[in-house]
Amino acid sequence: MLARLLTLAILVVLLAGSFATAQTEEWRAYSADAAGTKYSSLDQINADNAGALRVAWRQSTIPDAIRQDRSVRPPSVVQNTPLMADGRLYVSTALGTVAALDPTTGAVVWFDPLPEGETRRGSASRGVAYWEDRESNDARVIAVVGSSLVAFEARTGARYPSFGVGGEVDLTQGYDTRTVTQFAWRSAPLVANDVVIIGSAMTDFVNETMPARKEMPPGDVRGFDVRTGEQLWIFHTVPQEGEVGNETWLTSPNEDRASWEYTGNTNMWAWPSADEELGYVYLPLSTPTNDYYGGHRPGDNLFAESLVCLDVRTGKRVWHFQAVHHGLWDYDFPAAPNLIDITVEGREIKAVAIVSKQGFTYVFDRETGEPVWPIEERPVSAGTVPGEWYAPTQPFPTKPPPFDQQGVSIDQLIDFTPELRREAEKILAGYVSGPLFTPPTIVEATPDGTKGTIQAPGLVGGADWSGAGVDPETGILYVPTVRTPAVVGLTKSEHPRSNVDFVMRALDIAEGPQGLPLLKPPYGSLVAIDLNAGEIRWRVPNGDGPRDHPAIRHLNLPPLGQAGRVSPLVTSTLVFLGEGVDRGMVLLPEQVGGKQFRAYDKQTGAVVAEVELPGGTSAAPITYVADGKQYIVVAVGWSDMESEWVALALR
Repeated sequence: MLARLLTLAILVVLLAGSFATAQTEEWRAYSADAAGTKYSSLDQINADNAGALRVAWRQSTIPDAIRQDRSVRPPSVVQNTPLMADGRLYVSTALGTVAALDPTTGAVVWFDPLPEGETRRGSASRGVAYWEDRESNDARVIAVVGSSLVAFEARTGARYPSFGVGGEVDLTQGYDTRTVTQFAWRSAPLVANDVVIIGSAMTDFVNETMPARKEMPPGDVRGFDVRTGEQLWIFHTVPQEGEVGNETWLTSPNEDRASWEYTGNTNMWAWPSADEELGYVYLPLSTPTNDYYGGHRPGDNLFAESLVCLDVRTGKRVWHFQAVHHGLWDYDFPAAPNLIDITVEGREIKAVAIVSKQGFTYVFDRETGEPVWPIEERPVSAGTVPGEWYAPTQPFPTKPPPFDQQGVSIDQLIDFTPELRREAEKILAGYVSGPLFTPPTIVEATPDGTKGTIQAPGLVGGADWSGAGVDPETGILYVPTVRTPAVVGLTKSEHPRSNVDFVMRALDIAEGPQGLPLLKPPYGSLVAIDLNAGEIRWRVPNGDGPRDHPAIRHLNLPPLGQAGRVSPLVTSTLVFLGEGVDRGMVLLPEQVGGKQFRAYDKQTGAVVAEVELPGGTSAAPITYVADGKQYIVVAVGWSDMESEWVALALR
């Protein structure tokens, strides 16, 4: 009997070891794991040989095999990041459908065909999810396809008839405060503790030509049973009567009801992270209706622009932190938090760190929500927009320091030459400027009027949906950041169906003299932050930037950084980062991207290798091992090409 027990014990250990190895060699979640690390311990590709990386295969984001004799062209930009699990790559195609690819060749293994008469199911999502029950030998790919939640059998691509109705869950259903007729969400689902967590991306931007309504659909977050598709819970991102935070939604003087009754959005348009051991999921939430004018929603407006921790099985709030009170700047939390165990002054902390568009990194004990370092409420300026409500203070982390420039002043303008500086000062004089959280202003259509408020970081950050990566071995956070000032100028809506007083005039960037940026470089950076010490280890520019511009070419400047939105891949020795694309990114100037894909030394930030890709990186890269060879796969695009997935490997 004892011998049998020992044999079983050894078998369990061996199986556990082989499973751990498989996990290490794969990429089973959008950000590598539920913790959002974007980290792999693989080291076959390292500093000594990364320069020998070559394209191993290329595959269209609408592979020939899935076109089904349709004449359809992929777009130039697709933001999909594949998964790799159990020997397959799983992707969301540019038709909005799901397919499995061979990880060594990119060939299509299976695909979910379009329904009869349909030409697409929306556009590619940023990712899909993978779930496995080893006891029942059940492995599933979970995806948002159009407005439906769908589960696919991972090996064959078959749908589960027992999942939802006819294999789909209609995501327009299940809201309990208002009717929702349209649903959209491009981020990746997360599966934690057998629960699929889904956010939403209810449209939250309006300008002077669009119908601007204070009544909008809710951006609630929901949990679904991974086996049946049953909706288990819903979390109201705008708290309803009797819920925590409801008191932060006041009544406007022009209304006979409280603002929580009609305000919507407050989306989780990014994706969450989870600690499956604690049973907690962490939600990054965004701005309520509308992004830049909140006179119809007075109050601090919980849970907008907050990090919210929920019990993953019940959807009940455990703790929360609001990073922006009564948001007016579109400073959404744009990406998943990073879960990391750190040691601060000898104290071991299970932490959660989340980067922001503002250039802050907020760090908490992920079990209790206590800040690891103090976060201070500091006074900020009120504005002059009629009917607006202004929060008197905003939260400022004391550690780590901001990872990018905050606010705009004359000292931050480019000064490559005296002539360029004078031109930059003249441009700045046409805007309202000031420190972080300077409020939006009305565009004044007079010769001496201003064009609105110039804001830095702009609406795309700082950090944005590309997020950060973390090394769980060292506690170092790696943050790509861009420096692109935005213009927040308000105007009266011209649309007859609008019922809000002011809207954003247009999404725009603040251009500098002669087509150069307005602010000093770097325009795109990679920043390493030591979360054990709360300090910035190093920052380096990512890419050459505009140093070959005719006005400054003669100065022989060092790299200035590209302003493309890019996502890191962290391995045991390196950080990989592309440069972004030349189009398709809101609020970034033309020609901001580049086709170089770089490997940075994790300790110093030095570039150890560069590989030229067929296009610029448009999504987050991943790495895995197949047939004994390590691959790096990333989606690429450019204005003169069709989007592709490209795999790199050593010769």
